[in-house]
Amino acid sequence: MTDMIDILKRGPVIPVIVIDRLSDALPLASALVEGGLKVLEVTLRTSVAIEAVSQIKQAFPDVAVGTGTVTDMSTLRASIEVGADFMVSPGVTSSLLRAAVAEGVNLLPGASTPSEAMHLLEEGYLCQKFFPAEAAGGIEMLKALAGPLPQITFCPTGGISLESADRYLELANVACVGGTWMLNKKMIEKKDWSGIKKLAQQASMVGTTNNDS
Repeated sequence: MTDMIDILKRGPVIPVIVIDRLSDALPLASALVEGGLKVLEVTLRTSVAIEAVSQIKQAFPDVAVGTGTVTDMSTLRASIEVGADFMVSPGVTSSLLRAAVAEGVNLLPGASTPSEAMHLLEEGYLCQKFFPAEAAGGIEMLKALAGPLPQITFCPTGGISLESADRYLELANVACVGGTWMLNKKMIEKKDWSGIKKLAQQASMVGTTNNDS
């Protein structure tokens, strides 16, 4: 299994995808991948999400396809069964951490405070999701965390835009960012996949002048 840090470094942006219609799964994923995004996170917030992950993984074997909003044993097991390459949680519970370790899965657990980050570090998680990024202090909080906790690599997610992503990626403790700005709802409703591809192309180029990852 590929390490979490290797997945995070595949590209500057991970799209955080909500799929309402299963028929949108493959054309949407195709637009994102053709636009240059190499890691996809499908949130388990809809009834078709797990099947969507299965279809996307089969269609794009070279893309890292993960599940998001993994918050309990049910979503963890469903992610394992569908073969998700990684799993993302907005926060953590002791039972979720124990299960993730026992199953040997790539979990990107969420933290928004120094205490939460330290707890995850104690459990061996060097890669963490910083969520909700903007609401939790954004760039300044990540700068503050870098001093006492330089060994942690973050993927900040929550409120990040195309305009702000560059500034996050300048930070030494940030490998990539999670975002939704390339998933324009009106374009998806209209099945404007070429429009989504253009937004993905913009996202794939974020940070290229500042960040080699």
